[in-house]
Amino acid sequence: MPSRSSHTTRILLAFGCVYFFWGSTYVAIRFGVEVLPPFVLASVRFLIAGPLMLAICALRGLSLRLTRREFGLLAAIGVLMLGGGNMGLVWCEQYLSSGLAALIIAVIPLYVAVFEALLPNGEGLRTKGWFGIGIGFAGLIVLLWPGLLDGMHGDTRQLLGAAVALGCAFSWTAGSILSRRSKLPVSPFVAAAWEMVFAGLFNACVMLLAGGYREGQWGIQAWSSILYLVTFGSLIGYTAYIYLLEHVPVAKVATYAYINPIVAVILGAIFLHERFIAIEYVGMAAILLAVFLVTSSKLKTGAPLAETKGLATEPQAQA
Repeated sequence: MPSRSSHTTRILLAFGCVYFFWGSTYVAIRFGVEVLPPFVLASVRFLIAGPLMLAICALRGLSLRLTRREFGLLAAIGVLMLGGGNMGLVWCEQYLSSGLAALIIAVIPLYVAVFEALLPNGEGLRTKGWFGIGIGFAGLIVLLWPGLLDGMHGDTRQLLGAAVALGCAFSWTAGSILSRRSKLPVSPFVAAAWEMVFAGLFNACVMLLAGGYREGQWGIQAWSSILYLVTFGSLIGYTAYIYLLEHVPVAKVATYAYINPIVAVILGAIFLHERFIAIEYVGMAAILLAVFLVTSSKLKTGAPLAETKGLATEPQAQA
C-alpha cells in the first residue's frame, strides 16, 4: 500500500510539473526577450540544456551513440521542433503577449489531426474530431480579430507575430510527425538531448547570420529567464513528461495541450499584467474546447489521437 501511494504521488507531481512549468515557459520567454535578442535566448537555452541532458543520460548509463541515419533524423527533428518551432515562438513573443502566444501554439493538436488525416497511411479522424478542428480554427480567427483590426489601421506587429506563431506550430507539427514515423531505437531521453544540441547549434547559426547578438543586456533578468527555461522547461518538465508516458495512458498526458495555455494566461496576468478583451476570451474558449475534442477523439484505427509521439515534447516546448 505505501508503494502504491508513493507511485500516485510521483504521478501527481509529474503532472504538476508538466502542467505548470511548461505553461510558465511562455512567461519566462516573454521576460527573456525584453532584455535579450530572441535568437540569442533560443540559442543559449538549448546550447546549455542539450549538453546537460546528454551528461545526465551518460550518468544513467544510456548509450549516446548514433548511427548516421539516427543522426540525420534527430537533427531534422530538433531543427523543426526546437529550431523553427521554439525559436520562432521566442521571436514572436516580442509582439505577442505570453497568453496569446500560448493559445496560438495550442493549435498544434489540430494541425497534427489534419496532417494525419491527409498523409498516406495516416490515421483518419472521426466526426467528433473534425467538428473540433472546425471550432478550433473558427476560434483562432476570433482570437486574432483584434490584431486583424489593428493591422487594417497600420499596426501590423501583432498580426506578424501571430503569423509567425502559426508557422512555428506548423514546424513543430512536422517535426512531431517525423519523430513518430521514424520509430528510432533510441532512448527518448537521449533523443531529446541530441535534438536540443542540434537545435542549439542551428539556432546559433541563425543568430550569427541575423547579427542580432550584440544588443543583449546580460543581467539578472536575462540569466533568470535562461536558467528557468533550461531547468524547469527542458530538464524537469521533459523528464516529468517521459515519466508520465511510461506510467499513464497517453490520452491523459495529452491534457497538457489545454492546461498549458490556461496556466500561461493566468501567469501572464499576474506577472506581466496582460489582459484579454471579451472577444479574445471567446476565441480562447473555442480553441481549448477544440483541443479537448480532438485529443479525446478516437481515430478510425481505434487509437487515441494523443498517441502521436513527440506531440508534447516541450511546448513550449514549449517551450
